[in-house]
Amino acid sequence: MELLRSLIKSRKFLIGTSIFLALLLTSLIFPLVNSSDPLEMVGLLYEPPSAEHVLGTDNFGRDVLIEFIYGMKTSIFVGLVAGLIATLIGTTIGVIAGYVGRLTDNILNSTTNLFLVIPSFVILILLSSSLKSRSLLFLAIIIGITSWPWTARAVRAQTSSLRTREHINMAKLNGMNNFEIMLSEILPYVSSYIFMAFVLQVASGILSEAGLSMLGLGPSDVVSLGTMLSWALLYEAVRTGAWWAFFPPTIGISLITFSLLYMNTGMDEIFNPRLRGE
Repeated sequence: MELLRSLIKSRKFLIGTSIFLALLLTSLIFPLVNSSDPLEMVGLLYEPPSAEHVLGTDNFGRDVLIEFIYGMKTSIFVGLVAGLIATLIGTTIGVIAGYVGRLTDNILNSTTNLFLVIPSFVILILLSSSLKSRSLLFLAIIIGITSWPWTARAVRAQTSSLRTREHINMAKLNGMNNFEIMLSEILPYVSSYIFMAFVLQVASGILSEAGLSMLGLGPSDVVSLGTMLSWALLYEAVRTGAWWAFFPPTIGISLITFSLLYMNTGMDEIFNPRLRGE
């Protein structure tokens, strides 16, 4: 409860959370009240904003506003799934390496460092380009399983500082095995850092999806903010002055990532004693 009250008092956390929830709820509620197909052609190529089409039409004559809201839902979905997978993998590896130590720590830490050396986006490009069909869920899974090393390193560092604490020794004396100790004595103490890592992983997942889609490596049967940018670049929206085709997805990606990073900044100020001046 004290932690919750601290989060509520954090202006940065509240601002970031409010923006993210507003965008998420809009993307979830809008399709329930407007069942329009975002891929349906409703006008001519690059019609400017009007009363009929508030954000105009894209290069295919599709309503940009409808595309934008459906695309936001898609991008957030990919980010959440990828973030969850990356956080689960990173937390598991980090806790085991940090608590068990010795040879296990050396092996897992070396594996983590190896993945950190190899640019994850390059791996994403190679994996995505080798797939015959790219579904939305599979894209999120690929992003997740290539994004865990930073979480593993952060959780490992926190776990290593906990394994010699008194409550861990007491748990051992009470007969708890390693799995029980990691689950009940380690995870609760690093949960705040895990949540912070998850928030950052969601933002990273959204940016990765946007990057892949802009390269034409995203799903072709759904709309995302990344595919909107890809179409705008491919069909020269910038050169023709059709700002309404590329400006909304750019703002959407910026707002989502800003809200998540601002949430993380607020949490960091609460969880990090040095930032609190303690």
